[in-house]
Amino acid sequence: MWLRRTALGAVVVPLAVLVFRDAPVRLVAPEPTTAEPEAPRGAPRPAIVGRADWHADESLVREHATYTGSVNAVFVHHTNHTNDYDCADAPRMLRAMEEDHVAGEGWDDIGYNFVVDRCGTIYEGRAGGVGRSVRGAHAKGFNAHSVGIAALGSFGPGVPVPKALIEGIAKVGAWKLRPGTDPRSTVRMVSTNDESLYQRGEVVHLHAVSGHRDTFRTSCPGDALYDQLPVIRAEMARLRVPRR
Repeated sequence: MWLRRTALGAVVVPLAVLVFRDAPVRLVAPEPTTAEPEAPRGAPRPAIVGRADWHADESLVREHATYTGSVNAVFVHHTNHTNDYDCADAPRMLRAMEEDHVAGEGWDDIGYNFVVDRCGTIYEGRAGGVGRSVRGAHAKGFNAHSVGIAALGSFGPGVPVPKALIEGIAKVGAWKLRPGTDPRSTVRMVSTNDESLYQRGEVVHLHAVSGHRDTFRTSCPGDALYDQLPVIRAEMARLRVPRR
């Protein structure tokens, strides 16, 4: 969440599958077995509007990107903008947000890795390359090995959440989450900052797709969007290709 007083893959080895096509014929029925679910691979990369296309001010960036390896968790945020904007104005809103995050908050760059507008358009946020695991400034204590996806708008109680926005978040989240991770599962994370909800070094099991409020004292991403996280998880799982 965009707050004034807060700072904000691994390769999975598939289970061996025994193929009995050339095995001797058995004259007795085999014991019943329960098939293991196929591990999900990543989803295809969605269309993303790059920083050059929304005219990010690269002169504002204070330090080069830090890379943290595989993305183990997705954190969903909202930016607290009003919701009646024209989607054509999203690039201008991003430029203002970049300036505020750097000049106002004192961060190195825009805090979120990606921003999705109400029309479902996905924008590159923090610089460093959309295909790499860039450490953001979106979830204090859990910025490493995570991706921050912010919904452009404000989604407090009772606010409608556009279907296109949900789908946009799911598309980029399904693509960035490390292969082999079920978006509906939980993941092991370690807090790196006492100012989060957890002490530094504390091991936490979080939803693979969590809201900002799950690790910090905030209402972000708003009650309405938070309530849609199960829908986002399910859509992400649908988009990810089973490992054959």
